[in-house]
Amino acid sequence: MSWWELLLIALGFAVGAYGTLVGAGGGFVLVPMLLIIYPDEEPASITSISLAVVFFTAVSGTIAYARQHRIDYKSGLLFAAVGLPGAIAGALLVDAVPRQLFDILFGVVLLSIAAYTLWSVGRPLVMREPLRGRGIIRREMPGENEGETFRYSYRAWQGIAMMAAIGFFSSLLGIGGGVISVPMMITVLRFPVHVAVATSQFVLAFMAGQGSAVHLLNGHLVGDNVLRALLIAAGAIPGAQVGAMLSRRLKGELVARLLVLALVLVGGRLLYSGITG
Repeated sequence: MSWWELLLIALGFAVGAYGTLVGAGGGFVLVPMLLIIYPDEEPASITSISLAVVFFTAVSGTIAYARQHRIDYKSGLLFAAVGLPGAIAGALLVDAVPRQLFDILFGVVLLSIAAYTLWSVGRPLVMREPLRGRGIIRREMPGENEGETFRYSYRAWQGIAMMAAIGFFSSLLGIGGGVISVPMMITVLRFPVHVAVATSQFVLAFMAGQGSAVHLLNGHLVGDNVLRALLIAAGAIPGAQVGAMLSRRLKGELVARLLVLALVLVGGRLLYSGITG
């Protein structure tokens, strides 16, 4: 390692703050940055570092959001349970993806999510009637303002199918899954934004932890990769606390638009580098 890599601590702080603010864990920003900083590293090395950092960030963010009583634990435990098998499979299969294809795939995924999220946020939110029938999960959570209460419901099979797929692709790409799950939880399952962000951090701690364990066992998260992950995590852990505090001051729509901005910038950069080689 080189002395300049101590700057990874500052990178970690920014990633932790921003990732926790939007509920995405920061991996969607960290992976592209690592791909640029370490152009000769294989995707497996990059994703192993990112997942380890996402794990530490998600744990820190979860603690902060737990104090704010924003986490839907019932839904979070369900989502984590169905996402774990995919997280293991994604970590095991990342070796099969060439670096250039990895960059292109990552860029396309991020830009697609950005377009879908922007389209959804730009539309007026029409509150649907409470769902009825079997397999419906109904939840009630404190609102963003004093004395406010959010009531929402969703079909269990939709949440299960969605999180199973997210577990696989998030671990394969090393992003932890929050950048995918938060927009889907808001637009498909109709979670309130602040609940989706906090619950996503809770789920990320399980998914990223499982993926990191696989990388430890298969030898990707060793040597310099461990040191790099620890340096970034040293900044990301306090950064996550800052991000959680900032989230209380920002409206849900602004948080969603900040997520879109990062997706477009990072996704466009990766897609360009992947196509041009």
